[in-house]
Amino acid sequence: MKVVLASDHAGLELKDRLKRTLASMGVEYSDFGTDSGESVDYPDHGFRAAEAVSSGDFERGILVCGTGVGMCIVANKVRGIRAALCNSVMAAKQAREHVDSNVLCLGGKVLKGDEAEEILRTWLSTDFSGEERHARRIGKIAAGEGRWRG
Repeated sequence: MKVVLASDHAGLELKDRLKRTLASMGVEYSDFGTDSGESVDYPDHGFRAAEAVSSGDFERGILVCGTGVGMCIVANKVRGIRAALCNSVMAAKQAREHVDSNVLCLGGKVLKGDEAEEILRTWLSTDFSGEERHARRIGKIAAGEGRWRG
């Protein structure tokens, strides 16, 4: 599995910790920034990473900002992305089983490192259930991409 990571300055510390977790799991990854604690705009890094997942260059993405909310909004603007903001193991498990989430969003100021690592491990190791009701709902999401609701 190939994974892309990105963060803003508020998510840098957690992103770096998650990179070590991925390495220990033997997961191949690329880091799309930021690499400094200097203030940056999260959309710049989030869009680039989400687009890399959407294009098929990476199977999944992990985005980290202060709360995870901003990165989640950014990622879900990209066609084909189903980004999930997960603050618990249960949310991570269901994000994969029910929604086939391909981008995980985390809050560097919200989660402790151990919690985030467990969420990441769960999200990476959980498969989409494939149940008809979940596939149907994902189809409805895909059909609605690009709709502007004002």
